[in-house]
Amino acid sequence: MKKLIDQTIAQLNTILLGKDTQVRLAVCTLLARGHLLIEDIPGMGKTTLSHALARVMDLSYQRIQFTNDLLPADVLGFSMYDKQAGELIFHPGPIFAQVVLADEINRASPRTQSALLEAMEERQVSIEGETRPLPSPFFVIATQNPLEQGGTYPLPESQLDRFLMRVRLGYPDPKAERELLEGEDRRTLTDKLQPLLKRDELFTLQQAVERVTTSAALLDYVQRLLDQSRRMPGIVYGLSPRAGLGLVRAARAWALMDGRHHVLPDDIQAVFPAVAEHRLEQGDTAKSQDRIRQLLAQVSVLA
Repeated sequence: MKKLIDQTIAQLNTILLGKDTQVRLAVCTLLARGHLLIEDIPGMGKTTLSHALARVMDLSYQRIQFTNDLLPADVLGFSMYDKQAGELIFHPGPIFAQVVLADEINRASPRTQSALLEAMEERQVSIEGETRPLPSPFFVIATQNPLEQGGTYPLPESQLDRFLMRVRLGYPDPKAERELLEGEDRRTLTDKLQPLLKRDELFTLQQAVERVTTSAALLDYVQRLLDQSRRMPGIVYGLSPRAGLGLVRAARAWALMDGRHHVLPDDIQAVFPAVAEHRLEQGDTAKSQDRIRQLLAQVSVLA
């Protein structure tokens, strides 16, 4: 399993240069059956990463460009009367794909943003009184611009909590940037990617994540992190039980990616910033990274 995962990551690293950690976190999110939020300024490779993931894993892919006039029906779909059939025919929206890129999600109105909530949590959508299942696997990658940029709406805490992880890509290092400037267009390279993971192999990996074991002592460590987050000065709401479940699930996936079937404290610490930072931000971006460092420093691995 590790060899297959390593090959997938290596293939993705040929497209998104110099971002191995972010690529690993993205793959970890998918293996853990979560959703990923990527925050950065335009032009940093957010769309490229999402498209490359879909290509390498041979999954259906849809991109939704979120704008301030986008309506929920534009995302979910709608029914239209068909004269020949004499009945309403449902036309599915772009949400009915295995990998959905919600591009610049915070440029849409809160009403449209909320159209994703049921889909992300329940893997289904309720439209016109009928519940429709979404494809499996179902993986949402949302991108958002920093809130200080014009024309953005902050994501509510209820929606932020639906994302297992948030990552920032950041500027490439000089070597990677030079390779980008000298190399072939990233879109062309992405289109040339060959699938490495078949759908049943991805399911096997996701099921293997669930069998990775976590000791009682490690769960005690997770609980201490959750409890300490709820006691931190300046934090109105600490990490939720959903965040705790996501942290354990992400750590299991990280352990599997490292070729292990048991979780170590190092796995918790590796994924904790990506799992917790956006949940503890609460309108104060500058302090969120400091809070994560404080939490990890204050909470001992051993009771």
